[in-house]
Amino acid sequence: MAITPLDHKFSVAPMLDWTDKHCRYFHRLMTRHAVLYTEMVTTGALIHGKGDYLAFNEEEHPLVLQLGGSNPADMALCAKMAEQRGYDAVNINVGCPSDRVQNGMFGACLMAKPELVASCVAAMRDTVAIPVTVKSRIGIDELDSYQFLTDFVGTIADAGCQQFIVHARKAWLKGLSPKENREIPELDYPRVHQLKRDFPELDISINGGIKTLEDVMQQLKLVDGVMVGREAYTNPYLLSLVDQFIYGEQQPVMSQHELVRAMLPYIKQQMEQGARFWHIARHMLGLFQGLPGARQWRRHLSENGHKAAAGPEVLTQALAFVPELSVSGQAG
Repeated sequence: MAITPLDHKFSVAPMLDWTDKHCRYFHRLMTRHAVLYTEMVTTGALIHGKGDYLAFNEEEHPLVLQLGGSNPADMALCAKMAEQRGYDAVNINVGCPSDRVQNGMFGACLMAKPELVASCVAAMRDTVAIPVTVKSRIGIDELDSYQFLTDFVGTIADAGCQQFIVHARKAWLKGLSPKENREIPELDYPRVHQLKRDFPELDISINGGIKTLEDVMQQLKLVDGVMVGREAYTNPYLLSLVDQFIYGEQQPVMSQHELVRAMLPYIKQQMEQGARFWHIARHMLGLFQGLPGARQWRRHLSENGHKAAAGPEVLTQALAFVPELSVSGQAG
C-alpha cells in the first residue's frame, strides 16, 4: 500500500527532555508547516507505563511520534496506539547512542540489525495507514562504510519504509557519551547526499549541525528535507521564517514580543490543568538570542520561573528588559 509521506522539507528533531508538548506548541506558533516530533517514547512506557505518553495539543500537527523499541509486535501495537490518537506518522529511533538505549535494544545499535528493523517496519505498516519512517546515523563503530549504509537503507526500504532521516555522523557505541556523540566524529554530509542520488525514489532528510535557513536551502538542493535539532531549541526564533523561506508563504511574521503574548493564554490554561509554569517557560529562554536585553530576559526567567508561585506574570516582567522592536529578521 502506497502511503503519501509527510512534506518533510523542514522538521524539528526529537530531543529527549526538550521537545515535549509545551515546546512543540511554542514552536508551532512560529511555523505552520514544519514537521514536529515528540521526544522518544519507548514501547515499554506506552504498553506498561501509567502516564499518558501520547498527549499533545491539536495545534501541533503535523506531528510525528518517535518510538524506541525492537520487538515487531510491540512496535506495531504502539504504532496503532499512535494512529488512534491522531499522530501523522511514526518514526523508529535507530540513531540514539546512549547505554540505556542499547540495553533496551533500540537506538543506534539497531543499525547492526537491519533485518530486525525491517521486521518492525513491516509489522507496523501492516497495522497502520500512517507513514512509518526511520531515523538513523550513517554508521556505528567500525560498521561505517558506505556499503554498510546502503545495505541498511535498502533492506529497510524493501520492507516498505519510504522516508529516512539520516544524522550525517556515525555513532560510537563504546567509549563516548551521548553528548560526545553529537560532536564526534566529523559530520559527513556528502555521504547523505550520495545516498539520495543512489535511492532517488526514497524521501531522504539530512540531520546534524545545521544552524541557519541559508544552510537549509543549500541542503534542499541535494536532499528532500532537513531536520534541525539543537539550533531550533536554543535559537527558536529561527523557526519564525521557515514558512517564508522553505514553503513560500507570505504570512506576516510575529515579533518575539508578540510570540510571548501569544503564549500567555496557553500557559494560563495549562497551569489550570496542573502544569508548572517553568515546564513551559523554559522552552522560551532562547527567544531573544542575539538581541539587546536577551541576557536579562534569560536571567529573570531562570531566577524566578522555578518558584512555586511563578506564573505568566514572570514572562511579562521579563519582557520589560527587552526593547520591543519590529520583526527582527534574526532568524536567518
